[in-house]
Amino acid sequence: MTGGAGAGRSFLVVGAGIAGLATAAALQRRGHSVRVFEERRDTAIGAGISIWPNALAALDEIGLGDPVRQAGGRVTAGALRWHDGTWLRRPSAQRMVKALGEPLVVIQRGALGDILTGALRDGTVSYGVAVRAVERTATGAAVRTAAGERIEADAVIGADGVNSVVARHLNGALPARYAGYTAWRGVADVALDPDLAGETLGAGTEVGHVPLGADRTYWFATERLPEGHRCPDGELAYLRAKFADWAHPVPAVLAATATEQVLRNDLYDRAPARTWAAGAVVLVGDAAHPMRPHLGQGGCQGLEDAAILAHLIGAEPSDLPGSFARYAAVRRPRLRRLVWESKLVGRVVNLRPAVLGAAASRATVLIPEALLTRHLAGIAAGSAFRLPVV
Repeated sequence: MTGGAGAGRSFLVVGAGIAGLATAAALQRRGHSVRVFEERRDTAIGAGISIWPNALAALDEIGLGDPVRQAGGRVTAGALRWHDGTWLRRPSAQRMVKALGEPLVVIQRGALGDILTGALRDGTVSYGVAVRAVERTATGAAVRTAAGERIEADAVIGADGVNSVVARHLNGALPARYAGYTAWRGVADVALDPDLAGETLGAGTEVGHVPLGADRTYWFATERLPEGHRCPDGELAYLRAKFADWAHPVPAVLAATATEQVLRNDLYDRAPARTWAAGAVVLVGDAAHPMRPHLGQGGCQGLEDAAILAHLIGAEPSDLPGSFARYAAVRRPRLRRLVWESKLVGRVVNLRPAVLGAAASRATVLIPEALLTRHLAGIAAGSAFRLPVV
């Protein structure tokens, strides 16, 4: 399946998550041959995801920005309150737009996956195919599947998440570690007041709530609990009791959530891969730089990866190892900062004893709005996404 030394190279993408599908779409758009292998057969995901303007700009580069904007709800302010309803930060109605260039879009993950998959040629993605090994060859790279099939191409792109087979090929063991807290996510069949879109904080916990279209709300909650813990009376019942006396909209959002709409996942961390690229093998998304969810940038950075990698390959398709090495060099500084900051925020919110976490969370009100806005813009504004000059 290997191609020539010019345009129209062949790629094997391992993983059909956000980063893998976006990378495949970006490469096909530039005339390359792409196959995507996904171990799961059922990839339906019910929760939502925040697509910040930096990721919308990356999607624009792939030609998919407008479909995503049209499919999601919008956040224009970004409120922050204490669980009793006290405002920690009550921003102007158009704060996000002024700071970031356009609203934050919240879309169901399944809908985003459908948009990305819909941009691919029929038959691009093969589900139920587990890649067990990767090898570099004299002419490119190859994968070996659990079924024993060996498939060659000009290059292999690892988009297979925190437990990436491709990342381990490049780096050796990369053990995951429990972050110390768990997360619930869900979708409620209720409209959300735009002024309340944002987060509500408490001692050792947080709840986020943002519009997922006109009449639905995406929410998440985190709490420090032992690894593997499960609520004996059910996750939703536990959350409704825990947050019963919190300020609106938290109890109303949970009341409007069906049990089957709730997902719970312990949060795991892993060191970023030391090596992102070697020869004709390269990593994108969580395979390269897993990130805790507190900045809302995990999937967004996977979209940035996809657009920038395709851009650099397009500039010099005859030298894939050189393009991959430049991609890693370009992306590392930005990701290093974001991974560190998302970890820091998680530690502050979940600090023990809880009273210290509460004090640290409430202290965010002391940060001047102008300083916070500039910092946010540097992370998530449309202008924060930049294609490297080639």
